[in-house]
Amino acid sequence: MSITDSIEIAVSPDVAFAAVSDLPQMGRYSPENTGGTWGNKATGPAKGAKFKGTNAHEKTTWSTTATVTTCEKPSCFAFSVGFAFFPIADWEYRFEATPTGCRVSETWTDRRASLFKRFIKIKEVPDRDAYTVTSIRTTLENLKASLEATAS
Repeated sequence: MSITDSIEIAVSPDVAFAAVSDLPQMGRYSPENTGGTWGNKATGPAKGAKFKGTNAHEKTTWSTTATVTTCEKPSCFAFSVGFAFFPIADWEYRFEATPTGCRVSETWTDRRASLFKRFIKIKEVPDRDAYTVTSIRTTLENLKASLEATAS
């Protein structure tokens, strides 16, 4: 299961890439992610870098460990998320130059096993697929509003 959405933003791909890969600030855009911190001596986005992501939904909070799988500035930033030894999801952000700025595409690919989905369903978001459709749209709209306000 994968979900992708895109939005046009009136900034360069470099600016959008920098915003998405700034983990502590990501919580400004996402309705679920509250930020992140680089780990294992990583200080910024790079292929193989690990980070801890923090999340919240209603009264539930949790954290995950992620590994950057693609870091091609300014065109792609992607990472895999896991919990303990279980794969959870892959996230990918693509940045394409357009005549007025860039198109940012966000993709979520669910990697949870069916048994793990039942456990997570109880603990966090009851309908992860439906929720992710709206959370990606919200993230992209918030990213656009923030970056375009700053660029003005």
